[in-house]
Amino acid sequence: MSNIIKPGEDEAGFTKPLYAPIKRRSFFMYAGATAGVTALALAGCNDDSDNNSPSTPGMVDLGSGDVGVLNYAYALEQLEAAFYAQVIATPYANMTADEKTYLTAIAKHEAIHRDFFKKAIDTAAAGKTIPGLTPDFSKINFTDRNSVLTTARTFEDLGVSAYNGAGKLIKDTNYLLIAGKIVSVEARHAAYIRDLISNGSFAADDIVDANGLDKANDVATVLTAAQPFIKETISGANVGK
Repeated sequence: MSNIIKPGEDEAGFTKPLYAPIKRRSFFMYAGATAGVTALALAGCNDDSDNNSPSTPGMVDLGSGDVGVLNYAYALEQLEAAFYAQVIATPYANMTADEKTYLTAIAKHEAIHRDFFKKAIDTAAAGKTIPGLTPDFSKINFTDRNSVLTTARTFEDLGVSAYNGAGKLIKDTNYLLIAGKIVSVEARHAAYIRDLISNGSFAADDIVDANGLDKANDVATVLTAAQPFIKETISGANVGK
């Protein structure tokens, strides 16, 4: 793991503003996104007619159809990227070298996911990408390990459950394949964060049921949980429709 992050490296742009783009070389190297973005562009989004323009100040409508699902994922990835950027910018007290290495890697992953979705939607459905969101982390104590890690657990578990729940809403298999690749990385993050809090809790019964299946949440449930951390009001009423 120590070879992932080099001293002074900032190619993924995780310390930049919430929706700042990563460098082109790093985007394709880490995300392997050339084929994915091409597939999205070729597939198109002909079933979506909205342009995601907010009808109310401070309101962000994720849109409908597959574009709505992609914007839904993009909104959550923006939130995670901003959170981990702050964690790395202001490390909590007594953060170990290993924790910083792994959390920095997660920060880079989230920045890549965020920028991947923005580029994908811009390419496949120009004009329908939601704007950069404004995080509200006022209730998080970034100097306190427990506060940071419990929030990280909330975000990671929420993200995994969101991807799991949104899979059935996706119409185009290209999008489903990409979502599957990303959710597997998010699950690795969730497992690591959980074990930092309590060793061996990576697959506890509050997230994995008796059938060995991970939790899946619908759009409304996820957005209700995420909304306190986002200043804009997010509407996902038409996601996947």
